[in-house]
Amino acid sequence: MIGAGLGHTSDDPMTRRMKALACTAPLHDLDTRKGLLEWAEADRYQMAEIALHLIDQVTIAMDFDRGADHELVVARTRPFVASQAPDRDGAEHDRVARWVLDNLINVGSQDRGFEVVYGSIGAGGEYERRTWTFKLLVELVSAEGDVYLRSTDEAINVLVGALDTDVESAQEAAETKLEALIAGGRLSDAQAVAIEARLRTIQYADRLRRQLEATRRDVRSVDWAREVPDLIDEALTHVAARFRAETSILTNITSARDEADDPVHKRKAAELVDIVKECVRRHSQLQAHLQRAGATFRAEQDRQQFSGPPRRETVDLFGQLLMPTLELPVADATKVTGAFFRSGTGVAVHGLPRLIDVVYMLLAPPVEHDDLGDVLPDPDLAPAEDPDVFSAALWDEADRLLTVDGVPRRLSALLAEARTFDPALPHLVALRVLHAMDPEVSTAQRQGDDQVLVAVDDGTELDDPEYGGADLIVGLATIEPSARVVDAAAPDDTITHDQDEEAVA
Repeated sequence: MIGAGLGHTSDDPMTRRMKALACTAPLHDLDTRKGLLEWAEADRYQMAEIALHLIDQVTIAMDFDRGADHELVVARTRPFVASQAPDRDGAEHDRVARWVLDNLINVGSQDRGFEVVYGSIGAGGEYERRTWTFKLLVELVSAEGDVYLRSTDEAINVLVGALDTDVESAQEAAETKLEALIAGGRLSDAQAVAIEARLRTIQYADRLRRQLEATRRDVRSVDWAREVPDLIDEALTHVAARFRAETSILTNITSARDEADDPVHKRKAAELVDIVKECVRRHSQLQAHLQRAGATFRAEQDRQQFSGPPRRETVDLFGQLLMPTLELPVADATKVTGAFFRSGTGVAVHGLPRLIDVVYMLLAPPVEHDDLGDVLPDPDLAPAEDPDVFSAALWDEADRLLTVDGVPRRLSALLAEARTFDPALPHLVALRVLHAMDPEVSTAQRQGDDQVLVAVDDGTELDDPEYGGADLIVGLATIEPSARVVDAAAPDDTITHDQDEEAVA
C-alpha cells in the first residue's frame, strides 16, 4: 500500500521535526500577538529574542536542587529589552519582560502546557491526528515554600538549536568542536560552542534530578534494577571524560588569554575561561549527586516500605468532573451526575445491638435523677479590662509634638516627625488633629486653659504614605481673659457659638 510506505511512527524523523517546530511556536506567537498589547507600542520589541534570552537566564541560573528566581531573571533580561527601545521608560521594559515570562510559563491555562496537533500514517494506511503537550518553563515549589523556575528539555533544545539530540553525543561533539576552534584561534565561535556545552551539562543533570524526585515519590515507579544503574554508570563515565577534556581545554584557553595582544581576543579568552570553569563546577556537583544516588535509593526503599500502602490520587471535581459535565447534553449529564451521587452518598448501615447488650440494659437498675437536675455552679466572672489603645508615653510624645507655639505647622510635618519616634504615634497625632477641626472652646474655658489646639484646612492636599485628605494647618490659639469672665457670669453654661468664636484669639 502507498499509505503504508509513507507512514511514520511517533519516533520517526517526521514526528521529531514536527515536535521541533512545535517548541518554537510559542516564541513566534509572541511576535504575532504583540500588536494587541494596549499598554505599549510593542512593534519595536522582538519578543522571540526576548523569550530566548529569558530561557537562557533561567537555564544558567538554575542549579541541581534549585531553580531561578523570577525577579532575578527579569532583572537580568531588562537590559536586553531596554537595548531594543532605549527611548522608552524602565517601567515599560520591566512590563515587557514580565509579559514574555508569563507567556513562556503559559500563565492562565489550567495545566500551563502548550499543545500541538500532528498527524501520522497508521499501519492500515489511515491518517491519525495526535496531540503532543509540552512546556518551556515550569514553576516549582521548594521545601521552604519558595517558587522558582526551571527550564524543560524542550526549552533547552530550543535555546541551543539542537532539537531532539542525545545529551551525551551532543556533549562530546560540542567538546570536540570547542577544542578545534580554540586551536584555530576562533574564540568567538568557541565561546558559542562552550555556552552550548554548558547548557547540555545542565540538561543532563536535570534528567538525573527527575529520576531522584520520582524515587522519593514512589520507589517502584523507577527501574533501579537496570535503567537507573546504567544511567549512573554512563553519567560517571561522562563526568570523568568531561573533566579530562575541559581541563585540557582550560589550559589552552588560559595560554591563549595570556599570550594574546589583541584586547578583544584577550577578553574573549577570559570569558571562555569563566564558562569552562563553571562547566567544571557543574560536573563536580553532578558527580556528588551521582555518588549519593545509591544511598538515596536505599533510604527511600526503607522509608516507603514501612509507610503503608500508597494513597490514590484524589479526583479534581472541578476540572475532571464538573467542567466536562457542563459541556454534555442534559440526557448524558444526568447519567454522570446520577452515578456520582449514587457512589458519593453510599449505603446507610444501621447498627444492630447485640443480645447481651440488650440483657444488660434491661437488668440495669434505674438511675435516680433530680427533677430539676444538678445544681449548676455560679461562674466567677470578672469584668474584662479595657486596654488602652495608646500608652502614656505615646500621649506625652503627642502632647510635645502638638505644642506648636509661635508658628503653626503642617499635619504632614507632624506625621513625619511622629513616625521617627514610634510607628503607632502618627495614628494618635492624626486623631487629635482631626478632633481639633472643631475645638471645644467652652470646655477649655471651664477647665481654665489658656490655649486650645486648632486645625484649619487651606485646600492643600496631604502627601503621606499612610493617610490621605487635607494637609491641615495646626496651631495653638490663645483664649482671651475676657472670655473666662463671661464664663463666670453665666453659671448655667449657656455660652453661644458666637461667644466661642470670640473667645479664641
